[in-house]
Amino acid sequence: MIQSYKVLSALILFFVLTTSPLLAQRYGTAAGVRLGNSQLSRTVGLTVQQRIVDRVTVESILQSDFSRNTTLSVLAKKHSPIISKRFNYYYGGGMAFGREESFIKNDETMQVDHTFGNATVGVDLIGGIELTVANAVLSLDYKPNINLAGRSEFYRGQIGISARTVLVKSKEQKKKQKQRQKAKKAAQNQPRKPFSELFKK
Repeated sequence: MIQSYKVLSALILFFVLTTSPLLAQRYGTAAGVRLGNSQLSRTVGLTVQQRIVDRVTVESILQSDFSRNTTLSVLAKKHSPIISKRFNYYYGGGMAFGREESFIKNDETMQVDHTFGNATVGVDLIGGIELTVANAVLSLDYKPNINLAGRSEFYRGQIGISARTVLVKSKEQKKKQKQRQKAKKAAQNQPRKPFSELFKK
């Protein structure tokens, strides 16, 4: 699994050095698949990312190992360009909820008690790099989790690879936003009829 991360990192660098910026495009909404790897488990999940303002996105990640660990994370991320707007690094954080397994060390018996199905709440942090090429968004990141309730381990870390497809381009999103703002402004500038006019036929 670690080897696959190295391969993806090399591919991202290759695309950055060889792909013309004209072939790439920024996005408003993107959705796809995330593969996660930690010391505890390997997960497969769905990721949806939405740009809310310039260089700021919100991402939802639902992932599971289809056994004892399933989590939902909602993250706000700040993006900054490295070479261009299509290749950037990002960082952020948010909340995480899930059903997870837990390990508790029993000092008296010198054993480890293993439980699962625990409802957990925690804080997720995230940092990584992202490349947008044509209609695809590729990212490599590290996502540590700080437990607040439901699990004995205070900290867990996960390396993740995400591949998303662009559903709404940035230009389309900005165009719709301008149209809504224009319609709202036009409605506000419409002259109001005098109160007496309401009673005339």
